[in-house]
Amino acid sequence: MNKVLLVGSPNSGKSSLFNRLTGLSQKVANFPGITVDVTSGSLLALPDVELVDFPGTYSLQAISAEEEVAVEYFRRALADPEVRHVLCVVDATRLEKSLYFTLQVIRDAQHHGKLITVLANMADIIDRNNLTLDADALAAEIGAPVLMVSAKSGSGIESIIDRLRDALVREEVSGGRWSETPDALLRGTAHQLAHQHGPRGDVLIQSQTRLDRFFLSGFTGGVAFFGIMLLLFQSIFTWSAPVMDAVEALVGAVGSVVVPLIENTVIADFVADALFGGIGAFLVFVPQIFVLTFIIGLLEDSGYLARAALICHRPLRLFGMTGKSFIPMLSGVACAIPAIYAARSVDSQRQRLMTYLAIPLMPCSARLPVYALLIATFIPDETMFGGLLGWQGVAMFSIYFLGMLMGLIVTGITHRISRVVADDLPFVLELPPYRLPGLLPILRNAEKRCRHFVTKAGKVILSVTIVVWILGYFPNYGADLATSWLGTIGHFIEPVFEPIGLDWRYGVAIISSFLAREVFVGTLGTIFGIEDAEDNMAPLVDQIQASGLPIGSGVALLVFFAIALQCVSTLAILSRETRSWKIPLRMAAAYLVLAYMSALGVFYLVEWLV
Repeated sequence: MNKVLLVGSPNSGKSSLFNRLTGLSQKVANFPGITVDVTSGSLLALPDVELVDFPGTYSLQAISAEEEVAVEYFRRALADPEVRHVLCVVDATRLEKSLYFTLQVIRDAQHHGKLITVLANMADIIDRNNLTLDADALAAEIGAPVLMVSAKSGSGIESIIDRLRDALVREEVSGGRWSETPDALLRGTAHQLAHQHGPRGDVLIQSQTRLDRFFLSGFTGGVAFFGIMLLLFQSIFTWSAPVMDAVEALVGAVGSVVVPLIENTVIADFVADALFGGIGAFLVFVPQIFVLTFIIGLLEDSGYLARAALICHRPLRLFGMTGKSFIPMLSGVACAIPAIYAARSVDSQRQRLMTYLAIPLMPCSARLPVYALLIATFIPDETMFGGLLGWQGVAMFSIYFLGMLMGLIVTGITHRISRVVADDLPFVLELPPYRLPGLLPILRNAEKRCRHFVTKAGKVILSVTIVVWILGYFPNYGADLATSWLGTIGHFIEPVFEPIGLDWRYGVAIISSFLAREVFVGTLGTIFGIEDAEDNMAPLVDQIQASGLPIGSGVALLVFFAIALQCVSTLAILSRETRSWKIPLRMAAAYLVLAYMSALGVFYLVEWLV
């Protein structure tokens, strides 16, 4: 099968062209560092031709992880005899930015005897602003055809197909004027050619500068940043909530229809609690992932996300992260799963790892039922300052703040003790032009991200759910959780929790919460003989208070849940993103020890004060 390579610099519209030419849902973003995979698809007009889309790069001298991927695969592909042509996409409105990379690509393609065509994208913007790009003169200078195209409007697509159809029947060429030219000379030539033949971009620069005066200034920029982040936060919590409830209700409704049809009690319990419970445990996150991916896609495509990263970079760099870490950390307040996906935007592998370290410590929404139960049990429902503040509200704020603070402390300490890392990159951020987002590619990417979560992480989550169900159901067939295998494990680990005043019941609830943090409440309700404790906590609060659990133990539990790594879903996604179980398991162990030691210290401090 004939292959055509598609390369280009970030924000040049390369992936949009890929979508136009193949119809596939490749990621489109206006924020550097998003695409990290090499994707391929057959051309719609030439089904026997495979188009291979590489990550956007600024140069063939790679400095970031995704550039290394692009350069490695590109140079390997040039040696492939099935590769017949190279398409290099440039941003026609910012020719100088793209032309150096283009000349490098032409040089390497000529060295391997491959034909190349340069696609000057954004032709619609050039025409709309009455700008000019002398494509014929530029083509004569660089020794390769230059086609004016627009991925957004679709203009020029037919000329690309005609060029490929003609080129595929031609023999490979040998040599060329650039085949032995060093990078230093190419850089100077690119600057000269862009100045001679490129558009005068004063109009575009002035328009972008006016918007940047608003979005990056001290006051208006801060107000806009706060408003946009509030919109993002509300989208995760509010907009996805009805769909999450609907998914949970649908899974429950299907289960209520299927389970009564099963005569065997054990199998019926397994299907109801393990299968449908496990499926619901990860399907309920899908709306959040979709909404978050969609909103972030809008911010990326519009060009604002790069500005948000610039605003946040200075404070976050003190803790070993980058401005691009802010969105993943903010997303983690709703759920760690979409937040970990969002961390793909961080260029440096080291800074991405720092972001992964911080995300699980963000106070996710699944912890809220645990916090609500413990605060209602141990913190008096009284007010201060004339009723302006309540002690329970202050406690909730404090535990949320503790999680965020611990995230920064952990990454800051890790940053200090591991300063010399070859992978660490300087914070270099291109501020792309402001553009109207393309909704269809963003919707496609959100759907793709959800499908990836269900098919990849869902298997792990469901497997762990089944294991925990087996431990809690046997050998007494669910008659008594205290005498089940899970209860036996709780009794076994009871000495671990005795120093903070907790018995086996809380140990079992903590183990169960590994499935999802809110399961802690339901498990305690089951142990105390209270049904539907998640929906009505008052009887469970009374039971815990009557059991004589010390207030130090309650506060210690709050601290423990604020620091301990989140659920199995978090581990599954971390393993997928890092492509290894080593990092998430080490994180889980480290945060478990940190959570336990912190809870122990808080327990003795509260008991001493009380």
